Amino acid sequence: MWSHGGRAYDFISFGISDALAHAAQRLWPEPGEKILDVATGTGWSARNLASLGAKVTGIDIADDLLEAARALSAHIEPKISYEHADAEALPFGDASFDAVVSTFGVMFAPNQERAASELARVCKPRGRIALATWGPGDYAAQLFALVGKHSGAPPPEVSPLEWGVPERVEALLGTHFDLDCSVEMTTFFAPDGKAVWSKFAVGFGPIRTLIDNLDDASLAAFREDFVAFHEKYRSGNGLRIDRKYLLTMGVRR
Repeated sequence: MWSHGGRAYDFISFGISDALAHAAQRLWPEPGEKILDVATGTGWSARNLASLGAKVTGIDIADDLLEAARALSAHIEPKISYEHADAEALPFGDASFDAVVSTFGVMFAPNQERAASELARVCKPRGRIALATWGPGDYAAQLFALVGKHSGAPPPEVSPLEWGVPERVEALLGTHFDLDCSVEMTTFFAPDGKAVWSKFAVGFGPIRTLIDNLDDASLAAFREDFVAFHEKYRSGNGLRIDRKYLLTMGVRR
């Protein structure tokens, strides 16, 4: 599903690029530090970190996104290594990295406890962690609810949006890290709801997958609801979509 957006997913990352830059700035790696970017997508956060001199490894389960990440990162120095890997079973030894990062990625691993344990396992003592995660009740939650309404699929047993709740993050990672959580804002601008649809329908895997499985009437209804949902954010001549997220910074004990 996530692979379905391919290189077009890079626009989705562009829409949250202020949040991705924020995470990289807060982490501020030293040149030569080894950093793991979990669920790297098209490699936007990996490139941000490499531009500061870090030696970055980006992993993802979506091969088409990894292919795009390699092409988009070909000019970056130090070179970024991209590998197919599962966040719940990272193919690296204990304490392999100076820092571990995931920006709107690891939160979608089905087994949250297992994924959290792996983040801690591969991080060195006194190493750092930086996570950006969506929470319940805001734009992302409403968008996923809209997709769920039109797909008819049952919700996951444990919502990925739990990663956006400080108490849940503390329960998942607090045994291993000294954590500092803050609610931040990323802002997305677009001309109108139809323009947002044109990008998400191509680049956002869950929506593209849903579109491929809808008949014409159902697709028209989904598109209408999607556009109307985004038009609620109209401000002046276009849309301004302020989206809250949780930024978690931590130091490995």
